[in-house]
Amino acid sequence: MIKILLLVTSLSMSLLAQNAQEFQEQQNKSFNTYKKTQEENFKAYQDSQSKAFEEYKKELGVYWEKPKLSTKRTWISYTEDKKTRTNVDFSKNTIILETIANSPKQAKENLQVALAKAVTIDTKTLQDTDPLEKKLAKITIPDGVADAKVNAEPILSTVVFKKMPTKKLVYNYVNKNILNKNIKEKESKKVKYHKIYSIKVDLPNDTMLKRSKLYKDEIFKHARIQKLPASLVFAIMHSESSYNPRARSHIPAFGLMQIVPKTAGIDSYKYLYKKKRLVTGRYLYNSTNNITMGTAYLHILYYRYLKAIKNPESRLYCAIAAYNTGAGNIAWAFTRTYNMKKAAPLINKLTPSQVYAKLLKDLRWDEPKHYLKKVSKRMSAYNRVYGN
Repeated sequence: MIKILLLVTSLSMSLLAQNAQEFQEQQNKSFNTYKKTQEENFKAYQDSQSKAFEEYKKELGVYWEKPKLSTKRTWISYTEDKKTRTNVDFSKNTIILETIANSPKQAKENLQVALAKAVTIDTKTLQDTDPLEKKLAKITIPDGVADAKVNAEPILSTVVFKKMPTKKLVYNYVNKNILNKNIKEKESKKVKYHKIYSIKVDLPNDTMLKRSKLYKDEIFKHARIQKLPASLVFAIMHSESSYNPRARSHIPAFGLMQIVPKTAGIDSYKYLYKKKRLVTGRYLYNSTNNITMGTAYLHILYYRYLKAIKNPESRLYCAIAAYNTGAGNIAWAFTRTYNMKKAAPLINKLTPSQVYAKLLKDLRWDEPKHYLKKVSKRMSAYNRVYGN
């Protein structure tokens, strides 16, 4: 009788184990199917966005010989009729205004309106009214992809004006800068009997510092949470976007700290919220989200991917370069492999200055070399301004 009971128990346990294994395999299969579907949906979403960008550029091409869209350091916007464009270059502290018009009088009026808008508009209004963004907003966002509204923050008003701009202040500023003698003109190659009128307006020399102050509180908050020097975050943001809230690279990466949704975006979101999620460009145009995710990614690089590097200064240099080129490429500079476990012992035998020199010499591309030099130099500058 006991033998029978033991046999039944053994069979029951075996069946349970088999069922548990089958259940786990089914769960894994379901998850992998879900993951694949999510990735396919996001790719379709990105493809739709790319298609919208190309369609918009074609529409611009009707009027402009060289259609331009925003980059990492420039915010470029067009009027609804696409005949006037504003190009704010945050790295050069300039605004280039251009309009296609059939008379100097009409051109001056267009340029005046464009400048008034550029120096007063906030990020939320821009997101809601920009012709390209309205086109992109019509694309359905896949389930499971994080999205957010863009918060309303000044772009140039705090740079140009010492206080909240009144209509009189804006009027005086526009008329001071849009002068007939400074407006250049050339024939339009796209629109018959029209000319392209343009003017350059210089922004204050301290534009970069004033823009940095706008994000000071968020930077210090999240630098403290992620155990990072605030000067590092300022220097990264400066180097990535020049504080352009509409920064977008070809990769694409979005926003102030140039987060790539499919790489740093996934890593940061999972670290912060314990969920693997892709995020939209609009999510990253929200400055709070961008700074939260950018500092989280720096934490991941410094405290996880590069944790085997013992000297804090050496690890900092590696983290800076890794933000630009990835942790695997840091290992490559020391071992010609992408294995950080092999690279760390070699790095630990060097002084911080030797690590810095090695990175500048042996990183695979020039861009991360220049990036490391720029960020390191700017860290010192921001440390003098803000401390930490």
